[in-house]
Amino acid sequence: MKATQLLHNLGQSLWLDNITRDLLNTGTLKRYIDELSVTGLTSNPTIFDHAIKNSSTYDAAIRKKLDEGKSGEALFFELALEDLARAADLFRPIYDRTNGVDGWVSLEVSPLLAHDTASTVAAAKSLHARAGRPNLFIKIPGTKEGLPAIEEAIFAGVPINVTLLFSHAHYVEAAEAFLRAIERRIDAGLQPDVGSVASLFVSRWDAAVSGKTPALLNNQLGIAIAKRTYKAYRELLGSPRWQRIYNAGARPQRLLWASTGTKDPKAPDVLYVKALAAPFTVNTMPEPTLKALADHGEIREIMSADGGDYDTVLDEFATAGVDIYELAAKLQDEGAKSFVTSWNDLMDVIASKSSALAKAS
Repeated sequence: MKATQLLHNLGQSLWLDNITRDLLNTGTLKRYIDELSVTGLTSNPTIFDHAIKNSSTYDAAIRKKLDEGKSGEALFFELALEDLARAADLFRPIYDRTNGVDGWVSLEVSPLLAHDTASTVAAAKSLHARAGRPNLFIKIPGTKEGLPAIEEAIFAGVPINVTLLFSHAHYVEAAEAFLRAIERRIDAGLQPDVGSVASLFVSRWDAAVSGKTPALLNNQLGIAIAKRTYKAYRELLGSPRWQRIYNAGARPQRLLWASTGTKDPKAPDVLYVKALAAPFTVNTMPEPTLKALADHGEIREIMSADGGDYDTVLDEFATAGVDIYELAAKLQDEGAKSFVTSWNDLMDVIASKSSALAKAS
């Protein structure tokens, strides 16, 4: 049995961290669903940037939208929604079969709206409505500025993928925003069953401390942080407050492992996947990691509900001078800035491609 199937059987959802029109047109995504147990996918501006820049597959659609007077951000979202609607339709049988637990795709709002709660909520509602697919998450960063938008969007009934979380404290804040929104829906007599995942970024921790701590600690910090977060996740799922919303018809907000591709060329290519085999979580992985897992991955144990022994590792990093609270804040801040950079790069690609196609017409 492939490791991908084994992970699925153990209760973890495998999502692809990629979307391109070529993946859809060639049937590759369908094959991943059928053969590699892929049950969802995530996207981000960088993924679309590379897909549009490095392929002519989008050229005809861009020409058509230019003729319709579309440009820039409006043109991009039409392209993205077309791709994600097709992907959502491929995953729709999984979404229906699992009663909405699985089978999701994700689209990110413009990070330029990060400091504007009302505009972020409006954009989330608009994008979800335009997609016309129930299994589309809208991604909003779980920053201090993003948390109010996350709560308001979920209260409005928009399924949300809370992104850019780096610590158990970040996760708890995102979970609280979700919980408040669902409790408000219950109090208002609204359907409480609104989907959400909370995405913890893992490998960036190890990239941040690479070369700054003893070699024996290489590639251990991200996993320790994830284990600590998993413990908090399992404790929240079992708490009386959360169980009250389940009793009212709500579903849990699942914990998602993001940034699980191995950055260190000296480390195993499925390092994070093997270490983070945990029931009732999602692992969204880059295409090379997914293929490596299917080819030679081995899953020998699953994470215990208490996360296992992570304290020792965190103590060793503290002794080495790493302040994980300070680093978590730094990583989230840098991540938010990189989202803006990626978005601007994407808009530049859209403009450049549009200009080239217009001149060639």
